Amino acid sequence: MAKKTDRDDAGAALRALKADLKNGTPGSFYVFCGEEAYLREHYLSLLTQKLTGGPAGAFNDHRFQAENLTPEALQSAVEAMPMMAERTLVRVDDVDFFKQNEQAREQYGQILSDIPDYCCVVLNYDTVEFRVNGTMKRLAAVFAEKASVVEFAKQSERDLAAWISRHFRAHGKDISDELCRYLIFLTDGSMTSLGPEIDKAAVYAAGPEVTRADLDAVVIPALNAKTFDISNAIADGQYERALARMEELFAMQEDCMLILGAIGSQLRRLHYAKLITAAGKGQETLMQLTGLKSYPAGLTMTAARKVSDEFCRRAAQLVLETDRKLKSSADEPERLLELLLAELAAEARR
Repeated sequence: MAKKTDRDDAGAALRALKADLKNGTPGSFYVFCGEEAYLREHYLSLLTQKLTGGPAGAFNDHRFQAENLTPEALQSAVEAMPMMAERTLVRVDDVDFFKQNEQAREQYGQILSDIPDYCCVVLNYDTVEFRVNGTMKRLAAVFAEKASVVEFAKQSERDLAAWISRHFRAHGKDISDELCRYLIFLTDGSMTSLGPEIDKAAVYAAGPEVTRADLDAVVIPALNAKTFDISNAIADGQYERALARMEELFAMQEDCMLILGAIGSQLRRLHYAKLITAAGKGQETLMQLTGLKSYPAGLTMTAARKVSDEFCRRAAQLVLETDRKLKSSADEPERLLELLLAELAAEARR
């Protein structure tokens, strides 16, 4: 039998949470974590509504952050009897229990190992990463034995495309699978950023079907999408287009180090694409190696065919030199990035 993967475990935990909510039988101890904040907040809201939606909801809803959490406060909240309801909710945001002092860890471990049936504890991780420290065996055992860890990972391209289509249909609009992939590329595939862009595009689109022109008119591209355009313009020999996209980033006051990092990442992907092609592999291999979705992976494979191996090696050197200058030179960061584009365009012409 195939070994169960972390993704399988995450999927099982999410399915169990959905079943708990549908059946009205939430568990006693959840850990919500993962980079897809939209889904995490969505299910946190559903759970909160399910447990504290009654007339005394505020009384039954106990919330803590690092600033106001102590073992005594958590103990009191967990033991508080519900008012005009069957359950209470205790929510703790962004607290790393494994970084507490030894006495506090022991106390928290005892509390979380014995949560009353009338209480549901949710540890919600947004800005703090959730990670079990196995060297602290007692507390680690509590999480392993008692907690249902629900990780809300970024969705696959297929799942995101289906979700986008459903949201457009709710607005009375249709969108093709190809444009779904394009929209994912423009927004970096975050459901949190996708939601508002879908709403804007649906309102803007005049016809029953959303077009690429509709998306280009209203969707604000993420930094990676803009830097893709810059590197592709260089590969196409269109220095003016690359410079125009760079000026747009300057106007948006994007950090120059972040711009350089994004450009450098895409130039490295170009090199990977050339190596993959030389080895007789294709787009799927590039997607597996880099984590790119299909649309940007296709763009990268196409652009890689237009540049040489020597360009890729020289581009990496130029990015490193620019990075050093940004950190040590008194020159204007914007001018250094413009100079980088000019040097890359010259290399591409060779």
